[in-house]
Amino acid sequence: MSLLGDPQQDIPVIHITGTNGKGTVAAMVTSLLQASGLTVGTYTSPHLRRVNERISRNGSEISDLDLAEVLSGIAAVEPLLAVQPSWFEVITAAAFRYFAEAPVDVAVIEVGLLGRLDATNVADAAVAVVTSIQGDHTDFAPGWELAVAGEKAGIIKAQSIAVIGEVDPDLAEVFVAEGPESLVRLGVDFAAVDDQVAIGGHLVDLQGVFGRYEQLFLPLHGAHQVANASIAVAAVESFFGTALDAEVVAEGFASLKLPGRFEVLRYGPLVVVDGAHNADALRASARTLEDEFAPAGTRIIVLGLLAGRDPDRSVAAVSELRPDLILCCSLDGSRGVSAAVLAAACAKRGIAHETVGDPASAIARALALAAEEDVVLITGSFRMFEPAQTVLLSFDSQN
Repeated sequence: MSLLGDPQQDIPVIHITGTNGKGTVAAMVTSLLQASGLTVGTYTSPHLRRVNERISRNGSEISDLDLAEVLSGIAAVEPLLAVQPSWFEVITAAAFRYFAEAPVDVAVIEVGLLGRLDATNVADAAVAVVTSIQGDHTDFAPGWELAVAGEKAGIIKAQSIAVIGEVDPDLAEVFVAEGPESLVRLGVDFAAVDDQVAIGGHLVDLQGVFGRYEQLFLPLHGAHQVANASIAVAAVESFFGTALDAEVVAEGFASLKLPGRFEVLRYGPLVVVDGAHNADALRASARTLEDEFAPAGTRIIVLGLLAGRDPDRSVAAVSELRPDLILCCSLDGSRGVSAAVLAAACAKRGIAHETVGDPASAIARALALAAEEDVVLITGSFRMFEPAQTVLLSFDSQN
C-alpha cells in the first residue's frame, strides 16, 4: 500500500467485521450513505458471479476496464515486494486504489476473515463495526469466543467509533481494551424496538444512538435482518455524529437488494437461496422459514458447504428446518466439503438424504421432486447462488 501511495488513507472508512451479518450491514450502510447524498465505495466478499462485484461505487460494480487499470498499477509495483501478495491482498489493494482515484466520499469495507490480520486492516476505521461473534472458522475449543472477539476487535483503532452488535456482554471489555474514541452497543445504546412481519419483509421501529425511526419497511426476510438494520443505522449515525433524516433512512432501506440472502427465487414450488455459511446462520434460516413462510408441503434442502465449517454442527442446524430430504452436494475446488461427508452427517442423525455430485445436479433433482406446495431451500454457501440461478432459468423455460 505504501508503494501505491497509501490510498487507504485518502478517504474515511467504515470497517465492518462479524461472524454473520457483515455483508448485509455493509450493504445497508452503503444504501443509507447514498440516500444521504454521499458517493460511496463498497468492498465486499465473496462474489456470486464475478470478481467485479466485490468493488463498487454507488452500487455499480467496477468495470472491466477500471479493474484492469488498477490491477495494472499493482502489477507494476509487485516486483519491488519481498513477498508475493495473496489473491485477496491484491483485490483489497485494487479496491482502495480505485476508491481513492474514482473518487468516493467514504469507503465501506467488509473484512474478509476475522479482522486484526485481515488485508483490509491496512485502513484506519473512522467507524469500526462488529456485527456478531458466533462460531465460524474455529475449532470450538474452550475460550474460542474470547479468541475470536480479540481478533475481530483488531479493526478498532484509537480514532475509531466502535459499534458493537450481537455480542455476549461478557466480551464487551475486549473491544473497550482497543481504546476506541467511543463505543456503542446493541441493546444498550441502540436497538430494534418493534418488529412486525409484513408482506415481503418487516415493518420496524429502530432506536438509534441519536434518533428514533418508526414504521420503516425493511424488504428482507428474517428477524436477524432487523438487528442488522439497527447496527447499520447506528454505524451511519456514528459516522455523521448526529441523527439521520427519517426520510433518508426510509429511502435507504426501501432500495435494499441483497442477492443470496434468504432470497425467494420463485413460487409454486417456493424456491429460496440463502448463503447461510455456518451453523448459526443455518439456524436463522430455519427460523425465517418457519416464522415467515410456514410451508405446508415437503421440505427439500440442497446443502453444499465450504471447508472450515463443522459438517455435524451444520447438519444439526439444518435439522431445525425439519427437512423431509437433504440433497448433499460437493462444491467445486479443494475448499468444498464432499457430498459423502455431508451424507454421513445426515445418516448419523437419521435424516433422509441423497448424495448428488454437484450443486446444479442437486438443484435440478430438487426441482424435479418438488410439488407446487413444497419448498426447496438451497443453502450452505454463497457458491450455491450461481448454479441456482442457472438451473432455475432452464427449469422455468421448460415449464
